[in-house]
Amino acid sequence: MNRRPVPILMAEDDEDDRLLAMEAFEESKLLNKLYIVEDGEELLDFLYHRGAYTDIKTSPEPGIILLDLNMPKKDGREAIKEIKADPHLRLIPVVVLTTSKEEEDIYTSYQLGISSFIVKPVTFEGLITVIQSLSRYWFEIVELPAREY
Repeated sequence: MNRRPVPILMAEDDEDDRLLAMEAFEESKLLNKLYIVEDGEELLDFLYHRGAYTDIKTSPEPGIILLDLNMPKKDGREAIKEIKADPHLRLIPVVVLTTSKEEEDIYTSYQLGISSFIVKPVTFEGLITVIQSLSRYWFEIVELPAREY
């Protein structure tokens, strides 16, 4: 199996969580490039190559989206609705990575079409474990639709 690393796009509004995610990806020694946006509007701009994200080389189509639910401007739920309504974007797996443990958030997220719901771990070591598990599952076990990366 000769797979090229696929880009990962993370939408996360909390600066500390963004920094921890970058460190966890680095610590996990993943070959996948991590791109980070700060809210749902930036996420959609990235996906549609609008505004600051018009260059496809610096804003490639992701192979997976890691999405926080509670963000300013456009929250994760609204972003999921738009992504899953678009025939081209709906193929991208969306994994919710959030602090919420609310049953309603879990149910609604799956109703909107996400692939997985993960509650953010409270420790850095836990985050590394989650990132490594996500990587193994999505990039070694699962077959994703063929795309140009």
